[in-house]
Amino acid sequence: MRVIGFNFDKISIERFKDKVEGLKITTNIDISEIKEIKSEILKTKEELVQVKFFYVVNYEPEFAKVDLKGTVLISIEEKQAKEILKEWKKKKLPEDFRMPLFNIILRKATTKSLNLEDEMNLPLHIPLPSLKPKEK
Repeated sequence: MRVIGFNFDKISIERFKDKVEGLKITTNIDISEIKEIKSEILKTKEELVQVKFFYVVNYEPEFAKVDLKGTVLISIEEKQAKEILKEWKKKKLPEDFRMPLFNIILRKATTKSLNLEDEMNLPLHIPLPSLKPKEK
């Protein structure tokens, strides 16, 4: 499986309140569409599969929300593509495809979310590494 393209179609971040109390942050990835793509420009021996996704970071209770929508274009073997498209008709994904796909989305969307959260002065949804003084 090779990533041919990755694009964000929608980038939205909104803060609803200024006061933070009992903050709970959740992250969700949702796949909305998977389809085969025929391309005259991208010639490959493998099949091209387009995956549309949503990536949401919710700050509860109703404090803020990061909403990303995007598309991943993937080149995969014909046999695997047929299996993925067949399973997708049942709204399921084979595990050997789902895990790498979600990792691709997580890597790109988390990086974008962290940048947006920093610009909006929101608490980051994942902790970043930090230095601490040596204990004596």
